[in-house]
Amino acid sequence: MVATTHPRDALFAGEKAFPMLAACEHFAGSEKLIGKAFDLQAELGPVFDITCDCEDGAAAGEEREHAQMVARMLNSAANRFGRAGVRIHDPAHAAWRQEVDIIVGDAAERVAYITIPKATRHEQIAEVIDHIGLVAGRAGVHRAIPVHVLIETHGALREVFAIASLPHIEVLDFGLMDFVSGHHGAIPAAAMRSPGQFEHALLARAKADMVAAALANGIVPAHNVCLNLKDAGVIAADATRARNEFGFLRMWSIHPAQIAPIVAAMRPDFAEVTDAAAILCAAHDAGWGPIQYQGELHDRATYRYFWTVLEKARVTGMTLPQPAAQRFFSDSQP
Repeated sequence: MVATTHPRDALFAGEKAFPMLAACEHFAGSEKLIGKAFDLQAELGPVFDITCDCEDGAAAGEEREHAQMVARMLNSAANRFGRAGVRIHDPAHAAWRQEVDIIVGDAAERVAYITIPKATRHEQIAEVIDHIGLVAGRAGVHRAIPVHVLIETHGALREVFAIASLPHIEVLDFGLMDFVSGHHGAIPAAAMRSPGQFEHALLARAKADMVAAALANGIVPAHNVCLNLKDAGVIAADATRARNEFGFLRMWSIHPAQIAPIVAAMRPDFAEVTDAAAILCAAHDAGWGPIQYQGELHDRATYRYFWTVLEKARVTGMTLPQPAAQRFFSDSQP
């Protein structure tokens, strides 16, 4: 018996689809840097997303003009993959609503996500989500624009499960720098880099709690930046620890030289990808019933795991073994 049902339908029918996003999110705050990021994305493919930054990118008093520039860039031909989002100002800042009005009002079809920083209560996030939906509706766009939320305050960490349960949230981002700063010197500056960022008890607890809340709600957990801008070994080591020890599935970049090491470190192991392809093809042929593979029993529980391995390999730009690529991914590109 040969099944024709796609793994997404056979293994996850009726469930909320887990977002399969690029493993790297690159921040760019000026028109020049956003343009360079689009050029690099065109060269490498959509293995990283671009976040156009209003919070740190806009000069004081020029928030409107900056938001208009971002909307223009989102609508431009340079945004060829549609994988660019925006970080707006925080809910306590006077500019956030204006930024949503401009960016969603002008580019609701093209903005990939909206990132909300520095919230302290889940009600603040809910208010922003509601306004995004209202503005999108006014623009005649009825898709739910995904929302990313920075967990970088004591309040956000305290309410992280409530935040993660809100509608339309796709990513929880850990904001290391602001979180450390919010401890009034109790966490040393050395903990803003490795190994302290992974080993200080308060930071390890915060990261683990945020990842747990994200994954329990079908949301991607994203790791903070690496302060080392150009040493590929340091950057890759941070990404590897974030992925393997804490379960992060995505990481920020603040310099183009960080993108490739992050993507490479976040890729699944090639041997596991090979096994995943073979197991899923055999399961597909068996109508998704139990199979034996290399002397081990596999069923739907392991199929679900190996499907996520294949999807993650694909979005990180890995070449998938045949015939899995033809069977499961021939209809679309990464």
